[in-house]
Amino acid sequence: MQGLLVYLIDWIDGFLIFFYRVPGDPLVGFFFGTIMLSFFSVLAGEFTLSLAIRFNRPYLDEMSREINETEKLSVVAYNAGDKDSYKALNKQATDAWGKHFFTMAAYSAGILWPIPFALGWMQYRFAEIRFPFLFSGWTVNYFIIFLVCYVLMRIFFAKIKRKLPYFKGVHQTLLGYEQENLDYRSREG
Repeated sequence: MQGLLVYLIDWIDGFLIFFYRVPGDPLVGFFFGTIMLSFFSVLAGEFTLSLAIRFNRPYLDEMSREINETEKLSVVAYNAGDKDSYKALNKQATDAWGKHFFTMAAYSAGILWPIPFALGWMQYRFAEIRFPFLFSGWTVNYFIIFLVCYVLMRIFFAKIKRKLPYFKGVHQTLLGYEQENLDYRSREG
């Protein structure tokens, strides 16, 4: 098992460093490789998010149904003048919405898991490398450069994912859940 892990780590290292060596020029290679590492990090995070949502879709759909049903029942109770039932059902709907909201927030935070691994690999490879910054005497290291590249790749991926076959469906699913949350909040407000 340990041999397989060492082999896997070596393979990943060889795969990632390839993108740093492709351009030939070390400076261009560093930026190209870091952009590719950032893109792979975004892709890995988005893919695992999509798997989590697909795996837990029945649970998410059940939460959405609970929100809608309790909200409808609370409106019926309100229209019937039953304030106690209205308050109880409205609280139940609000609790279900909060559970759904925080579940989706946790999924969204899950897209960030590749970042520590990417930064750990960069520290292993580029810990001593520093680049001059705009101000005299200031320098930046791999962390800042990766962070900037990651944000740019996240923006880029957000623009293209609707066009990618696999992620198009995931995007539609997330938009559906987001719309349900917006509909609920607009009815509450």
